[in-house]
Amino acid sequence: MKRLVLMASLALTMVACGLQPPEKDATQQQLLKTGVDQGPQWFRNTRAQFYTQDQGSRLMPLRWLAALRQPDGTPFLADRLSRYGYLQNNENPTTMLPVGFTTNGPQGNEAVGMNCAACHTREIQVDGKAYRIDGGPAIADFQSFLSDLDKAFVQVAKSPQAFKQFTAEVLEHDPSPAEIALLKKDVKTWYLPFHTIVDLSLPKSPWGPSRLDAVSMIFNRLTGLDIGPASRVHMIWQNIKRADAPTRYPFLWNASIQDQTQWPGFAGNGNDLLALARNTGEVIGVFAEFTPTVDRNRALGIDYTTNNSANTEGLWALENLIRKIGPPKFQWPVDAALAKQGEAIFNWPNAQGGCVECHGIQASTDKLSGRTVWITPVQDVGTDTREYRVLTSTVDTGVLAGHGIPVISPRLKQRDLAFSVLGQAVVGTILQRLGTVAKLGMAPDDGSRPDALATSTTHTTADSLATAFQAASSADNTPRYESRVLQGIWAAAPYLHNGSVPTLADLLKPVKDRPTSFQIGPNYDATGNVGLAKDQTKFPNFTLRTGCTNRDSGNSNCGHEFGTRLTDDQKKALLEYLKTL
Repeated sequence: MKRLVLMASLALTMVACGLQPPEKDATQQQLLKTGVDQGPQWFRNTRAQFYTQDQGSRLMPLRWLAALRQPDGTPFLADRLSRYGYLQNNENPTTMLPVGFTTNGPQGNEAVGMNCAACHTREIQVDGKAYRIDGGPAIADFQSFLSDLDKAFVQVAKSPQAFKQFTAEVLEHDPSPAEIALLKKDVKTWYLPFHTIVDLSLPKSPWGPSRLDAVSMIFNRLTGLDIGPASRVHMIWQNIKRADAPTRYPFLWNASIQDQTQWPGFAGNGNDLLALARNTGEVIGVFAEFTPTVDRNRALGIDYTTNNSANTEGLWALENLIRKIGPPKFQWPVDAALAKQGEAIFNWPNAQGGCVECHGIQASTDKLSGRTVWITPVQDVGTDTREYRVLTSTVDTGVLAGHGIPVISPRLKQRDLAFSVLGQAVVGTILQRLGTVAKLGMAPDDGSRPDALATSTTHTTADSLATAFQAASSADNTPRYESRVLQGIWAAAPYLHNGSVPTLADLLKPVKDRPTSFQIGPNYDATGNVGLAKDQTKFPNFTLRTGCTNRDSGNSNCGHEFGTRLTDDQKKALLEYLKTL
Protein backbone atom coordinates (compact mmCIF):
# COMPACT_ATOMS: atom_id res chain seq x y z
CA MET A 1 0.00 0.00 0.00
CA LYS A 2 2.79 2.43 0.88
CA ARG A 3 4.41 1.80 -2.51
CA LEU A 4 1.09 2.49 -4.30
CA VAL A 5 0.58 5.74 -2.38
CA LEU A 6 4.14 6.82 -3.14
CA MET A 7 3.94 6.17 -6.89
CA ALA A 8 0.47 7.70 -7.16
CA SER A 9 1.76 10.80 -5.39
CA LEU A 10 4.68 11.15 -7.78
CA ALA A 11 2.39 10.68 -10.78
CA LEU A 12 -0.01 13.35 -9.47
CA THR A 13 2.88 15.75 -8.99
CA MET A 14 3.99 15.24 -12.59
CA VAL A 15 0.46 15.73 -13.96
CA ALA A 16 0.04 18.88 -11.86
CA CYS A 17 3.21 20.24 -13.43
CA GLY A 18 2.08 19.48 -16.97
CA LEU A 19 3.87 16.13 -17.28
CA GLN A 20 2.22 12.99 -18.55
CA PRO A 21 3.02 9.44 -17.39
CA PRO A 22 4.29 6.95 -19.96
CA GLU A 23 1.55 5.72 -22.30
CA LYS A 24 0.82 2.10 -23.04
CA ASP A 25 1.77 0.63 -26.40
CA ALA A 26 -1.86 -0.24 -27.17
CA THR A 27 -1.67 0.53 -30.89
CA GLN A 28 1.98 -0.18 -31.51
CA GLN A 29 1.54 -3.93 -31.96
CA GLN A 30 0.08 -3.22 -35.40
CA LEU A 31 3.20 -1.30 -36.47
CA LEU A 32 6.14 -2.90 -38.20
CA LYS A 33 9.45 -2.87 -36.41
CA THR A 34 12.44 -1.68 -38.40
CA GLY A 35 16.16 -2.36 -38.45
CA VAL A 36 17.84 -4.78 -36.05
CA ASP A 37 15.39 -6.55 -33.74
CA GLN A 38 15.51 -4.67 -30.44
CA GLY A 39 12.68 -6.22 -28.55
CA PRO A 40 8.88 -6.25 -28.45
CA GLN A 41 8.49 -2.57 -27.52
CA TRP A 42 10.68 -0.99 -30.19
CA PHE A 43 8.75 0.10 -33.29
CA ARG A 44 9.05 2.64 -36.08
CA ASN A 45 6.97 5.21 -34.22
CA THR A 46 9.01 4.89 -31.02
CA ARG A 47 12.20 5.16 -33.05
CA ALA A 48 10.89 8.24 -34.88
CA GLN A 49 10.11 9.97 -31.58
CA PHE A 50 13.48 8.98 -30.11
CA TYR A 51 15.24 10.60 -33.07
CA THR A 52 13.49 13.97 -32.74
CA GLN A 53 12.10 14.41 -29.19
CA ASP A 54 13.06 17.85 -27.88
CA GLN A 55 14.76 17.91 -24.49
CA GLY A 56 15.37 21.65 -24.26
CA SER A 57 18.76 21.82 -25.98
CA ARG A 58 19.30 25.08 -27.86
CA LEU A 59 22.49 25.18 -29.89
CA MET A 60 21.50 28.09 -32.13
CA PRO A 61 18.62 29.34 -34.29
CA LEU A 62 17.82 26.82 -37.01
CA ARG A 63 17.95 29.59 -39.60
CA TRP A 64 21.55 30.28 -38.66
CA LEU A 65 22.64 26.68 -39.05
CA ALA A 66 20.81 26.40 -42.39
CA ALA A 67 22.55 29.56 -43.64
CA LEU A 68 26.02 28.68 -42.37
CA ARG A 69 28.75 27.82 -44.86
CA GLN A 70 31.89 25.74 -44.67
CA PRO A 71 35.16 27.53 -45.53
CA ASP A 72 34.90 26.25 -49.14
CA GLY A 73 31.46 27.82 -49.50
CA THR A 74 29.32 24.67 -49.35
CA PRO A 75 26.45 24.67 -46.86
CA PHE A 76 27.40 23.43 -43.40
CA LEU A 77 24.44 21.03 -43.55
CA ALA A 78 25.22 19.87 -47.10
CA ASP A 79 25.63 16.19 -46.19
CA ARG A 80 23.33 16.31 -43.11
CA LEU A 81 26.53 16.20 -41.03
CA SER A 82 27.31 12.64 -42.14
CA ARG A 83 30.97 13.65 -42.48
CA TYR A 84 31.06 13.65 -38.67
CA GLY A 85 29.37 10.25 -38.47
CA TYR A 86 25.87 11.51 -37.67
CA LEU A 87 23.14 9.42 -39.26
CA GLN A 88 20.34 10.18 -41.68
CA ASN A 89 16.90 10.21 -40.10
CA ASN A 90 15.28 7.45 -42.15
CA GLU A 91 11.98 8.00 -40.36
CA ASN A 92 11.84 11.52 -41.82
CA PRO A 93 14.04 11.49 -44.93
CA THR A 94 13.00 15.03 -45.93
CA THR A 95 14.62 16.67 -42.90
CA MET A 96 18.00 18.33 -43.32
CA LEU A 97 18.91 17.41 -39.74
CA PRO A 98 20.41 14.03 -38.78
CA VAL A 99 19.30 11.65 -36.06
CA GLY A 100 19.22 13.29 -32.63
CA PHE A 101 19.20 16.87 -33.88
CA THR A 102 16.01 18.49 -32.63
CA THR A 103 14.04 21.70 -32.99
CA ASN A 104 11.93 23.71 -30.61
CA GLY A 105 10.18 27.07 -30.65
CA PRO A 106 7.64 28.76 -32.92
CA GLN A 107 7.59 27.89 -36.61
CA GLY A 108 10.01 30.06 -38.52
CA ASN A 109 12.02 30.87 -35.39
CA GLU A 110 12.99 27.41 -34.20
CA ALA A 111 16.15 26.68 -32.29
CA VAL A 112 18.15 23.57 -33.18
CA GLY A 113 19.54 21.36 -30.46
CA MET A 114 20.51 17.77 -29.77
CA ASN A 115 19.03 14.91 -27.78
CA CYS A 116 20.43 11.59 -26.56
CA ALA A 117 19.82 9.86 -29.90
CA ALA A 118 22.62 11.89 -31.53
CA CYS A 119 25.22 10.23 -29.32
CA HIS A 120 23.42 6.94 -28.75
CA THR A 121 22.47 5.66 -32.20
CA ARG A 122 24.91 3.77 -34.39
CA GLU A 123 25.08 2.12 -37.77
CA ILE A 124 27.49 -0.69 -38.47
CA GLN A 125 28.49 -2.13 -41.84
CA VAL A 126 28.90 -5.90 -42.20
CA ASP A 127 29.74 -7.29 -45.66
CA GLY A 128 28.54 -4.06 -47.25
CA LYS A 129 25.14 -4.06 -45.51
CA ALA A 130 24.15 -1.39 -42.98
CA TYR A 131 22.53 -2.25 -39.64
CA ARG A 132 20.97 0.57 -37.60
CA ILE A 133 21.26 0.03 -33.83
CA ASP A 134 19.23 2.37 -31.65
CA GLY A 135 20.64 3.15 -28.23
CA GLY A 136 24.09 2.02 -29.36
CA PRO A 137 27.23 4.14 -28.92
CA ALA A 138 27.46 6.58 -31.82
CA ILE A 139 30.43 6.39 -34.15
CA ALA A 140 30.46 10.18 -34.36
CA ASP A 141 33.19 12.82 -34.14
CA PHE A 142 31.72 15.47 -31.85
CA GLN A 143 35.00 17.34 -31.40
CA SER A 144 35.39 17.96 -35.13
CA PHE A 145 31.76 19.06 -35.32
CA LEU A 146 32.29 21.67 -32.58
CA SER A 147 35.63 22.81 -34.00
CA ASP A 148 34.30 23.21 -37.56
CA LEU A 149 31.20 25.02 -36.31
CA ASP A 150 33.47 27.46 -34.52
CA LYS A 151 35.57 28.01 -37.65
CA ALA A 152 32.46 28.64 -39.75
CA PHE A 153 31.30 31.37 -37.39
CA VAL A 154 34.75 32.96 -37.33
CA GLN A 155 34.32 33.37 -41.06
CA VAL A 156 30.90 34.98 -40.59
CA ALA A 157 32.31 37.33 -37.96
CA LYS A 158 35.45 38.36 -39.85
CA SER A 159 34.49 38.31 -43.53
CA PRO A 160 32.11 41.08 -44.68
CA GLN A 161 31.18 39.00 -47.73
CA ALA A 162 30.44 35.93 -45.61
CA PHE A 163 28.34 37.98 -43.20
CA LYS A 164 26.44 39.55 -46.11
CA GLN A 165 25.58 36.12 -47.50
CA PHE A 166 24.67 34.86 -44.02
CA THR A 167 22.39 37.88 -43.47
CA ALA A 168 20.62 37.41 -46.79
CA GLU A 169 19.81 33.76 -46.01
CA VAL A 170 18.84 34.30 -42.38
CA LEU A 171 16.58 37.33 -42.91
CA GLU A 172 15.26 36.21 -46.34
CA HIS A 173 14.35 39.71 -47.48
CA ASP A 174 15.95 43.09 -48.05
CA PRO A 175 16.86 43.84 -44.43
CA SER A 176 16.99 47.29 -42.92
CA PRO A 177 20.20 48.59 -41.31
CA ALA A 178 18.57 48.10 -37.91
CA GLU A 179 17.81 44.43 -38.66
CA ILE A 180 21.37 43.85 -39.85
CA ALA A 181 22.77 45.50 -36.73
CA LEU A 182 20.54 43.39 -34.49
CA LEU A 183 21.58 40.17 -36.23
CA LYS A 184 25.24 41.13 -35.89
CA LYS A 185 24.72 41.78 -32.17
CA ASP A 186 22.88 38.48 -31.71
CA VAL A 187 25.64 36.55 -33.48
CA LYS A 188 28.30 38.24 -31.34
CA THR A 189 26.36 37.51 -28.13
CA TRP A 190 25.94 33.85 -29.10
CA TYR A 191 29.47 33.38 -30.39
CA LEU A 192 31.39 34.67 -27.36
CA PRO A 193 30.47 31.83 -24.95
CA PHE A 194 30.46 29.20 -27.72
CA HIS A 195 33.95 30.14 -28.89
CA THR A 196 35.15 30.38 -25.30
CA ILE A 197 34.17 26.84 -24.40
CA VAL A 198 35.41 25.41 -27.72
CA ASP A 199 38.73 27.24 -27.45
CA LEU A 200 39.39 26.36 -23.82
CA SER A 201 37.86 22.86 -23.67
CA LEU A 202 38.84 20.93 -26.78
CA PRO A 203 42.08 18.99 -26.31
CA LYS A 204 44.99 19.08 -28.74
CA SER A 205 44.93 15.27 -28.87
CA PRO A 206 41.49 14.66 -30.41
CA TRP A 207 38.90 12.40 -28.84
CA GLY A 208 38.23 10.93 -32.26
CA PRO A 209 35.01 9.25 -33.43
CA SER A 210 32.98 7.25 -30.88
CA ARG A 211 34.47 9.08 -27.89
CA LEU A 212 33.74 12.23 -25.88
CA ASP A 213 34.80 13.68 -22.53
CA ALA A 214 31.18 14.31 -21.58
CA VAL A 215 31.77 14.85 -17.86
CA SER A 216 34.33 17.62 -18.42
CA MET A 217 32.17 19.26 -21.07
CA ILE A 218 29.15 19.29 -18.73
CA PHE A 219 31.29 20.76 -15.94
CA ASN A 220 32.77 23.35 -18.32
CA ARG A 221 29.41 24.36 -19.70
CA LEU A 222 27.73 24.74 -16.31
CA THR A 223 30.55 26.27 -14.29
CA GLY A 224 32.21 28.18 -17.12
CA LEU A 225 29.22 29.65 -18.95
CA ASP A 226 26.19 29.55 -16.66
CA ILE A 227 26.85 30.51 -13.03
CA GLY A 228 28.84 33.72 -13.32
CA PRO A 229 27.38 37.17 -12.59
CA ALA A 230 25.28 38.89 -15.25
CA SER A 231 27.92 41.63 -15.48
CA ARG A 232 30.31 39.02 -16.94
CA VAL A 233 27.70 37.53 -19.26
CA HIS A 234 27.39 34.70 -16.72
CA MET A 235 30.83 33.39 -17.66
CA ILE A 236 33.64 32.32 -15.34
CA TRP A 237 36.07 31.30 -18.04
CA GLN A 238 38.73 30.34 -15.48
CA ASN A 239 36.54 27.35 -14.54
CA ILE A 240 36.90 25.83 -18.01
CA LYS A 241 39.49 23.05 -18.22
CA ARG A 242 40.78 20.88 -21.05
CA ALA A 243 38.39 18.00 -21.67
CA ASP A 244 41.08 15.37 -22.03
CA ALA A 245 39.42 12.33 -20.44
CA PRO A 246 37.50 10.81 -23.37
CA THR A 247 35.22 7.83 -22.91
CA ARG A 248 33.21 5.73 -25.32
CA TYR A 249 29.53 6.61 -25.53
CA PRO A 250 27.71 4.00 -23.43
CA PHE A 251 24.84 1.93 -24.80
CA LEU A 252 21.37 2.84 -23.54
CA TRP A 253 19.48 -0.45 -23.52
CA ASN A 254 18.94 -1.55 -19.90
CA ALA A 255 20.30 1.80 -18.68
CA SER A 256 17.02 2.57 -16.93
CA ILE A 257 17.23 -0.50 -14.70
CA GLN A 258 20.81 -0.11 -13.50
CA ASP A 259 21.12 1.14 -9.93
CA GLN A 260 24.10 3.31 -10.95
CA THR A 261 24.96 5.06 -14.22
CA GLN A 262 27.82 7.06 -15.73
CA TRP A 263 31.15 5.28 -16.17
CA PRO A 264 32.44 6.19 -12.67
CA GLY A 265 29.06 5.14 -11.25
CA PHE A 266 28.30 8.53 -9.74
CA ALA A 267 24.63 8.86 -10.77
CA GLY A 268 22.00 7.04 -8.76
CA ASN A 269 19.37 5.35 -10.91
CA GLY A 270 16.30 3.15 -10.91
CA ASN A 271 13.34 5.49 -10.37
CA ASP A 272 11.70 8.44 -12.11
CA LEU A 273 13.29 11.16 -9.98
CA LEU A 274 16.79 9.79 -10.48
CA ALA A 275 16.17 9.35 -14.21
CA LEU A 276 15.03 12.97 -14.39
CA ALA A 277 18.17 14.05 -12.51
CA ARG A 278 20.43 12.03 -14.81
CA ASN A 279 18.82 13.47 -17.92
CA THR A 280 18.63 17.04 -16.62
CA GLY A 281 22.38 16.96 -16.02
CA GLU A 282 22.87 15.68 -19.55
CA VAL A 283 20.86 18.44 -21.23
CA ILE A 284 22.59 21.16 -19.19
CA GLY A 285 25.79 19.99 -20.84
CA VAL A 286 24.28 19.74 -24.34
CA PHE A 287 23.43 23.35 -25.10
CA ALA A 288 20.53 23.97 -22.71
CA GLU A 289 20.12 27.64 -21.85
CA PHE A 290 20.61 27.87 -18.09
CA THR A 291 21.47 30.87 -15.93
CA PRO A 292 20.50 30.43 -12.26
CA THR A 293 20.12 33.71 -10.38
CA VAL A 294 20.01 34.75 -6.73
CA ASP A 295 16.39 35.25 -5.61
CA ARG A 296 15.78 35.68 -1.88
CA ASN A 297 12.04 35.20 -2.41
CA ARG A 298 12.68 31.60 -3.43
CA ALA A 299 12.88 28.93 -0.74
CA LEU A 300 16.27 27.79 -1.99
CA GLY A 301 17.57 31.34 -2.43
CA ILE A 302 18.22 30.63 -6.12
CA ASP A 303 15.89 30.74 -9.10
CA TYR A 304 16.84 27.60 -11.04
CA THR A 305 13.96 27.57 -13.51
CA THR A 306 13.12 30.95 -15.04
CA ASN A 307 16.20 31.01 -17.27
CA ASN A 308 16.31 27.29 -17.91
CA SER A 309 15.39 25.73 -21.26
CA ALA A 310 15.56 22.09 -20.04
CA ASN A 311 12.34 20.49 -21.24
CA THR A 312 11.24 18.41 -18.24
CA GLU A 313 8.32 16.85 -20.11
CA GLY A 314 10.58 16.03 -23.05
CA LEU A 315 13.17 14.46 -20.75
CA TRP A 316 10.43 12.35 -19.21
CA ALA A 317 9.32 11.24 -22.69
CA LEU A 318 12.87 10.32 -23.66
CA GLU A 319 13.32 8.23 -20.53
CA ASN A 320 10.11 6.40 -21.36
CA LEU A 321 11.47 5.69 -24.84
CA ILE A 322 14.84 4.52 -23.50
CA ARG A 323 13.07 2.00 -21.31
CA LYS A 324 11.64 0.42 -24.48
CA ILE A 325 14.94 -0.04 -26.32
CA GLY A 326 16.00 -3.65 -26.04
CA PRO A 327 19.49 -5.01 -26.68
CA PRO A 328 20.05 -5.69 -30.40
CA LYS A 329 19.64 -9.30 -31.48
CA PHE A 330 22.69 -10.79 -33.18
CA GLN A 331 21.88 -11.00 -36.90
CA TRP A 332 23.99 -13.95 -38.03
CA PRO A 333 24.07 -17.70 -37.33
CA VAL A 334 25.33 -18.81 -33.92
CA ASP A 335 26.82 -22.21 -33.10
CA ALA A 336 24.38 -23.21 -30.34
CA ALA A 337 26.56 -26.01 -28.94
CA LEU A 338 29.62 -23.76 -28.78
CA ALA A 339 27.57 -20.96 -27.20
CA LYS A 340 26.39 -23.41 -24.54
CA GLN A 341 30.00 -24.14 -23.67
CA GLY A 342 30.65 -20.42 -23.56
CA GLU A 343 27.75 -19.88 -21.16
CA ALA A 344 29.36 -22.29 -18.72
CA ILE A 345 32.65 -20.38 -18.97
CA PHE A 346 30.83 -17.05 -18.48
CA ASN A 347 29.46 -18.42 -15.19
CA TRP A 348 32.85 -19.44 -13.85
CA PRO A 349 34.36 -17.33 -11.03
CA ASN A 350 36.54 -14.40 -12.08
CA ALA A 351 39.68 -16.20 -10.94
CA GLN A 352 39.00 -18.94 -13.52
CA GLY A 353 38.32 -16.46 -16.34
CA GLY A 354 34.55 -16.14 -15.93
CA CYS A 355 32.42 -12.99 -16.11
CA VAL A 356 29.31 -13.51 -14.00
CA GLU A 357 30.65 -12.01 -10.74
CA CYS A 358 30.95 -8.57 -12.35
CA HIS A 359 28.61 -8.73 -15.34
CA GLY A 360 25.84 -11.12 -14.31
CA ILE A 361 22.33 -9.92 -13.50
CA GLN A 362 22.00 -9.25 -9.77
CA ALA A 363 18.52 -8.00 -8.90
CA SER A 364 17.64 -5.52 -6.18
CA THR A 365 14.66 -3.25 -5.42
CA ASP A 366 14.60 0.54 -5.68
CA LYS A 367 13.29 1.99 -2.42
CA LEU A 368 11.30 4.82 -4.03
CA SER A 369 9.66 3.12 -7.00
CA GLY A 370 9.62 -0.47 -5.83
CA ARG A 371 10.96 -1.48 -9.25
CA THR A 372 13.45 -4.25 -9.79
CA VAL A 373 16.87 -2.81 -10.61
CA TRP A 374 20.16 -4.44 -11.50
CA ILE A 375 23.09 -3.95 -9.16
CA THR A 376 25.96 -2.34 -11.04
CA PRO A 377 29.32 -3.06 -9.38
CA VAL A 378 31.64 -0.05 -9.40
CA GLN A 379 35.24 -1.17 -9.00
CA ASP A 380 38.84 -0.79 -10.05
CA VAL A 381 40.01 -3.34 -12.62
CA GLY A 382 43.19 -1.53 -13.56
CA THR A 383 41.84 0.56 -16.45
CA ASP A 384 42.56 4.18 -17.41
CA THR A 385 42.16 6.56 -14.45
CA ARG A 386 41.68 9.92 -16.14
CA GLU A 387 37.88 10.26 -16.11
CA TYR A 388 37.73 9.41 -12.42
CA ARG A 389 40.24 12.21 -11.72
CA VAL A 390 37.88 14.71 -13.40
CA LEU A 391 35.51 14.27 -10.45
CA THR A 392 38.06 15.93 -8.16
CA SER A 393 38.05 19.18 -10.17
CA THR A 394 37.25 22.32 -8.14
CA VAL A 395 35.72 25.56 -9.45
CA ASP A 396 34.55 29.03 -8.43
CA THR A 397 30.88 28.45 -7.57
CA GLY A 398 29.75 31.91 -8.72
CA VAL A 399 26.17 32.86 -7.87
CA LEU A 400 25.61 29.49 -6.16
CA ALA A 401 28.24 30.14 -3.47
CA GLY A 402 26.76 29.90 0.03
CA HIS A 403 23.63 28.14 -1.20
CA GLY A 404 22.61 24.55 -0.62
CA ILE A 405 19.53 22.36 -0.54
CA PRO A 406 18.35 21.49 2.98
CA VAL A 407 17.98 17.78 3.71
CA ILE A 408 19.81 16.93 0.48
CA SER A 409 23.08 18.84 -0.04
CA PRO A 410 25.27 21.22 2.02
CA ARG A 411 25.94 24.84 1.13
CA LEU A 412 28.55 25.33 -1.56
CA LYS A 413 31.79 27.00 -0.57
CA GLN A 414 33.19 29.82 -2.72
CA ARG A 415 35.41 27.19 -4.28
CA ASP A 416 34.02 23.69 -4.38
CA LEU A 417 33.83 20.54 -6.46
CA ALA A 418 32.39 21.01 -9.96
CA PHE A 419 30.61 17.73 -9.23
CA SER A 420 28.79 19.34 -6.28
CA VAL A 421 27.80 22.35 -8.40
CA LEU A 422 26.24 20.03 -10.97
CA GLY A 423 24.35 18.11 -8.32
CA GLN A 424 22.92 21.27 -6.79
CA ALA A 425 21.93 22.77 -10.16
CA VAL A 426 20.14 19.59 -11.19
CA VAL A 427 18.34 18.90 -7.91
CA GLY A 428 17.36 22.56 -7.54
CA THR A 429 15.88 22.51 -11.03
CA ILE A 430 13.87 19.37 -10.32
CA LEU A 431 12.52 20.55 -6.97
CA GLN A 432 11.35 23.87 -8.39
CA ARG A 433 9.98 22.36 -11.58
CA LEU A 434 7.98 19.70 -9.77
CA GLY A 435 6.94 21.96 -6.87
CA THR A 436 8.21 19.59 -4.20
CA VAL A 437 10.10 22.15 -2.11
CA ALA A 438 7.53 22.45 0.70
CA LYS A 439 7.35 18.73 1.40
CA LEU A 440 11.10 18.55 1.84
CA GLY A 441 10.87 20.80 4.91
CA MET A 442 11.34 24.16 3.19
CA ALA A 443 9.01 27.10 2.72
CA PRO A 444 6.63 27.04 -0.28
CA ASP A 445 8.36 27.87 -3.52
CA ASP A 446 6.22 30.29 -5.56
CA GLY A 447 2.80 29.01 -4.50
CA SER A 448 1.62 28.54 -8.05
CA ARG A 449 2.05 24.79 -8.36
CA PRO A 450 0.17 22.28 -6.20
CA ASP A 451 2.35 19.76 -4.44
CA ALA A 452 0.88 16.26 -4.53
CA LEU A 453 3.74 14.43 -2.84
CA ALA A 454 2.31 12.72 0.24
CA THR A 455 3.94 13.64 3.55
CA SER A 456 4.85 10.01 4.10
CA THR A 457 7.09 10.07 1.01
CA THR A 458 9.10 13.13 2.04
CA HIS A 459 12.13 11.41 3.49
CA THR A 460 12.17 8.72 0.80
CA THR A 461 12.12 11.40 -1.89
CA ALA A 462 14.88 13.38 -0.19
CA ASP A 463 17.01 10.27 0.29
CA SER A 464 16.56 9.38 -3.37
CA LEU A 465 17.55 12.81 -4.68
CA ALA A 466 20.55 12.84 -2.34
CA THR A 467 21.95 9.92 -4.36
CA ALA A 468 21.32 11.58 -7.73
CA PHE A 469 24.97 12.61 -7.96
CA GLN A 470 27.16 10.86 -5.45
CA ALA A 471 30.74 9.99 -6.29
CA ALA A 472 31.72 6.41 -5.63
CA SER A 473 34.34 6.96 -2.95
CA SER A 474 36.90 4.61 -1.49
CA ALA A 475 39.29 4.89 1.41
CA ASP A 476 42.34 5.07 -0.86
CA ASN A 477 40.62 7.15 -3.59
CA THR A 478 41.01 4.31 -6.07
CA PRO A 479 39.59 5.10 -9.53
CA ARG A 480 36.58 2.88 -10.10
CA TYR A 481 34.15 2.33 -12.96
CA GLU A 482 30.85 0.53 -13.49
CA SER A 483 30.67 -3.10 -14.62
CA ARG A 484 27.48 -3.35 -16.64
CA VAL A 485 25.35 -6.30 -17.61
CA LEU A 486 26.56 -7.41 -21.05
CA GLN A 487 23.34 -7.76 -23.04
CA GLY A 488 24.00 -6.48 -26.56
CA ILE A 489 27.73 -6.18 -25.90
CA TRP A 490 28.52 -7.60 -29.35
CA ALA A 491 27.33 -4.32 -30.90
CA ALA A 492 29.14 -1.87 -28.59
CA ALA A 493 32.78 -1.78 -29.79
CA PRO A 494 35.29 -0.35 -29.04
CA TYR A 495 35.62 -1.66 -25.50
CA LEU A 496 36.65 -0.57 -22.00
CA HIS A 497 35.17 2.68 -20.72
CA ASN A 498 37.55 4.78 -22.83
CA GLY A 499 37.14 2.75 -26.03
CA SER A 500 40.79 1.72 -26.12
CA VAL A 501 40.30 -1.90 -27.27
CA PRO A 502 38.77 -2.52 -30.72
CA THR A 503 37.25 -6.02 -30.33
CA LEU A 504 36.11 -8.50 -27.70
CA ALA A 505 38.76 -10.93 -28.93
CA ASP A 506 41.43 -8.29 -28.20
CA LEU A 507 39.94 -7.71 -24.74
CA LEU A 508 40.55 -11.37 -23.94
CA LYS A 509 44.26 -10.91 -24.70
CA PRO A 510 46.89 -9.86 -22.15
CA VAL A 511 47.50 -6.11 -22.27
CA LYS A 512 50.90 -6.60 -23.90
CA ASP A 513 49.22 -8.29 -26.88
CA ARG A 514 46.41 -5.78 -27.44
CA PRO A 515 46.61 -3.39 -30.43
CA THR A 516 48.28 -0.08 -29.65
CA SER A 517 46.73 1.69 -32.64
CA PHE A 518 43.59 1.22 -34.69
CA GLN A 519 41.12 3.13 -36.82
CA ILE A 520 37.51 3.66 -35.85
CA GLY A 521 34.49 3.52 -38.12
CA PRO A 522 31.31 1.63 -38.95
CA ASN A 523 32.96 -1.36 -40.67
CA TYR A 524 32.33 -4.26 -38.31
CA ASP A 525 33.72 -7.74 -37.71
CA ALA A 526 30.60 -9.20 -36.11
CA THR A 527 31.16 -12.91 -36.62
CA GLY A 528 34.92 -13.27 -36.00
CA ASN A 529 36.68 -11.05 -33.46
CA VAL A 530 33.42 -9.26 -32.60
CA GLY A 531 34.09 -5.55 -32.84
CA LEU A 532 35.63 -3.01 -35.15
CA ALA A 533 36.97 -4.31 -38.45
CA LYS A 534 40.64 -3.59 -39.13
CA ASP A 535 39.92 -1.77 -42.39
CA GLN A 536 38.03 1.51 -41.98
CA THR A 537 37.40 4.27 -44.53
CA LYS A 538 34.98 6.66 -42.77
CA PHE A 539 37.58 8.61 -40.79
CA PRO A 540 40.86 8.03 -42.67
CA ASN A 541 42.70 10.88 -40.93
CA PHE A 542 42.26 9.58 -37.40
CA THR A 543 44.04 6.68 -35.72
CA LEU A 544 43.54 6.03 -32.02
CA ARG A 545 46.87 5.35 -30.35
CA THR A 546 46.75 3.49 -27.07
CA GLY A 547 49.17 1.61 -24.82
CA CYS A 548 49.82 0.89 -21.17
CA THR A 549 52.80 3.10 -20.36
CA ASN A 550 50.63 5.76 -18.66
CA ARG A 551 47.42 4.64 -16.96
CA ASP A 552 46.31 8.28 -16.57
CA SER A 553 46.68 9.22 -20.26
CA GLY A 554 42.99 8.97 -21.18
CA ASN A 555 43.98 6.49 -23.91
CA SER A 556 45.40 3.68 -21.79
CA ASN A 557 44.39 0.14 -22.72
CA CYS A 558 45.56 -1.22 -19.35
CA GLY A 559 43.48 -3.42 -17.13
CA HIS A 560 40.56 -5.84 -17.27
CA GLU A 561 42.73 -8.88 -17.84
CA PHE A 562 39.91 -11.28 -17.00
CA GLY A 563 39.71 -14.30 -19.27
CA THR A 564 43.16 -13.70 -20.73
CA ARG A 565 44.38 -17.11 -19.50
CA LEU A 566 41.59 -19.08 -21.13
CA THR A 567 42.61 -21.41 -23.92
CA ASP A 568 41.94 -20.38 -27.50
CA ASP A 569 39.02 -22.83 -27.68
CA GLN A 570 37.55 -21.48 -24.45
CA LYS A 571 37.83 -17.90 -25.69
CA LYS A 572 36.11 -18.88 -28.93
CA ALA A 573 33.26 -20.46 -26.97
CA LEU A 574 32.92 -17.42 -24.68
CA LEU A 575 32.75 -15.07 -27.69
CA GLU A 576 30.05 -17.24 -29.23
CA TYR A 577 27.98 -16.97 -26.06
CA LEU A 578 28.46 -13.18 -25.82
CA LYS A 579 26.87 -12.89 -29.27
CA THR A 580 23.65 -14.32 -27.84
CA LEU A 581 23.21 -11.85 -24.98
